[in-house]
Amino acid sequence: MKVSADGDNASPAIDWKTGPEGTRCFVVLMEDPDAAQPKPFVHWVVYDIPGNVTGLREGLPTEPILQDPKGVKQGTNSAGRTGYFGPKPPVGDPAHSYHFQVFALDVSSLDLDPGAPRDEVLSAMKGHVLASGRLVGTFERPSVK
Repeated sequence: MKVSADGDNASPAIDWKTGPEGTRCFVVLMEDPDAAQPKPFVHWVVYDIPGNVTGLREGLPTEPILQDPKGVKQGTNSAGRTGYFGPKPPVGDPAHSYHFQVFALDVSSLDLDPGAPRDEVLSAMKGHVLASGRLVGTFERPSVK
């Protein structure tokens, strides 16, 4: 699977509808609440996505500041890296759930440095969320034969 850590570790394409009136930027989070530690395991933090952008393409680079879409920032995941880190649940575990969350905000920037961790992003979002949406997918690593 291209988007798993065992595959190409390519970020998936994700899109959403235009935000409500007053949307100035978006935040995207991907988390695994089924991981043993840390809870949740953060796979992806993307913020300061301009309000006129309604998606991210597959295979984004892992740089802290993206050039396309320009100026979008990526935070630090639970693997200690910037950008996307694909699913890699332990072999033998039941399927893990992966929660993709999109938040529409009433500010154009969270005023955070690139590479900010999830908790800083969530803290900066407080009082600015106009709308949110969630998509949950599952992934299980095949058993070794």
